[in-house]
Amino acid sequence: MSYISSIKPYIEISKPRVVLLMIFTSLIGMLLANPLNINFLLLIIANVGIALMAFSAGAINQLVDQKVDRIMDRTKKRPLPSGELKEINVIVYSIVIGFIGFVTLFFYVNQLTAYLTFASLVGYAFIYTMYLKRATPQNIVIGGAAGATPPLLGWTAITGSVDYMAIIMFLIIFMWTPPHFWALALAKKDEYAAAKIPMLPVTHGDNFTRIHITLYTLMMSVCSFLPFLIGFSGKFYLFGSIVLNLFFLYLTISMQISKSNNLSFKIFNYSIIYLSALFGFMIADRYLNLLVIL
Repeated sequence: MSYISSIKPYIEISKPRVVLLMIFTSLIGMLLANPLNINFLLLIIANVGIALMAFSAGAINQLVDQKVDRIMDRTKKRPLPSGELKEINVIVYSIVIGFIGFVTLFFYVNQLTAYLTFASLVGYAFIYTMYLKRATPQNIVIGGAAGATPPLLGWTAITGSVDYMAIIMFLIIFMWTPPHFWALALAKKDEYAAAKIPMLPVTHGDNFTRIHITLYTLMMSVCSFLPFLIGFSGKFYLFGSIVLNLFFLYLTISMQISKSNNLSFKIFNYSIIYLSALFGFMIADRYLNLLVIL
């Protein structure tokens, strides 16, 4: 029991729920890259390497944000603000698992995936967390590039190259990120303001934010249709993406019309379901099409 309680704070500081969604999209990228000839050992090793570096990035994020986390109700019980972990423990932990993750990808997957994953770690943990988050209300838009890489990393882990479909998957998550986080920012506006984080609702107001959530949802919807438009995905995926996008747009437009934030948490929660289901439809469609061919 004591061993479990001692590792629990390290698990929590690694942002496991966020990493789980990242690894899910990374896995989809791997399976889409080569659906018939699956190298399960490579698949496992690559995802472990990507996950370890994502854990490292999450730990660095919480290390930098610990003062802000003490102010916000949503984050004040995290391991650093609550005193469960000391700074030196988190520093050593993030360096060790980040290094192990990079070495794993570099020597056992391929160098391209190792370098891209490292760039993603730097983008999120340092450029976004240390600078962009406090410098501009467009922090989520610019910093979202780092969080959009998992399916691209999964693709490069298998193919060793960046192809059109890898870029499209990256674009879908890149466009998904602002509506996802701005919906949360609307619900937690006062906390962000108290922490002096220039999130869009704090700097430009609720209505401006609601408009931009709707605009980015529209752009995300367009990007989500690209796999079908380039002939990579079939009608099953198209149907699923239409249903998912229509409900997303229904929520965002309803919030815009009502001129209130009563749907902001619902949009935030649905956005997670949306992304998981969209990539689920993508891989299911790929295998259904292959079954028809075979």
